[in-house]
Amino acid sequence: MSRPERGRRHRGRRALGITILGVIVITVGALLADTVIAMRTEHGFSRALRESDRVTYDPEVTISGFPFVTHARDGAFDGAVITARGVSIPCPPPGDCHAELGASLGAFSVPDGFRIGPSDIVHTASVDAHTRLDSVNLGRMLGILDLTVNTPAPVDRAGAGGPGDGLLTRTSGVLLTGTVPLPPFQPDNPVPPSASTYTGPKVKVSVVVDLSVIAGRLRLTATDFYRGPEEHVDAEVADDLRSYVLSRFTATLPPLPMPWDIRPTEANSEGSDVLVKGTEGPADLIPRDF
Repeated sequence: MSRPERGRRHRGRRALGITILGVIVITVGALLADTVIAMRTEHGFSRALRESDRVTYDPEVTISGFPFVTHARDGAFDGAVITARGVSIPCPPPGDCHAELGASLGAFSVPDGFRIGPSDIVHTASVDAHTRLDSVNLGRMLGILDLTVNTPAPVDRAGAGGPGDGLLTRTSGVLLTGTVPLPPFQPDNPVPPSASTYTGPKVKVSVVVDLSVIAGRLRLTATDFYRGPEEHVDAEVADDLRSYVLSRFTATLPPLPMPWDIRPTEANSEGSDVLVKGTEGPADLIPRDF
């Protein structure tokens, strides 16, 4: 091969390399720009939701749709996930209970896909909403301040609740553990709000609870004492006190706030939390009403 021919091939390969590098730079730049625009829109949507009276902190928002710029230009997205933490809920004295409110939107459209405002109408094909109570806040509502919630693995689950099983859920057979005072109580305080303030006899037990929603309210029904195989507390409870102890884990809670006031229709545990859930079909949502 002659020297001039080798030079031409070398220059050709160099030009091809520069072209490929240019394409990569342009592609990466476009992806970064798309990501930045998505983050700005999600932040704007979060701030719009923050206008709701019940929201204390900026919610976390993730909007689906790629490339984002194309979806934003059309004002139409594949979906969104919203999580608002630290929302105040009805609670017995001293009245310091909070929950997480969340919603998953199906495909939705907005007037301006680059800026979603507090008063904009978000038309969505579907919305799945939930309110999540962790063990601490559920315990405050039940007056059992050391309450813990556990979702036992099904007996036929090979991993027995290990990391490979993922997050476990249940509507029945949920494991609750906590301490309750035992009667007789003082006449001026017939039902102490919590064993933590009671100086008389008390017992720590593990019970099995079923979860349901009745007339839009979360219902917990303790059905029996838990005997295993999950880690639990074994305690001897006199026969004449068994019904009373189970009753302390049985309650219908006050109505819980839900995103956009969607009515809850079902409940389940999820790991160490308890959720109420509701679903609506096509809906027009206003961010400030979250």
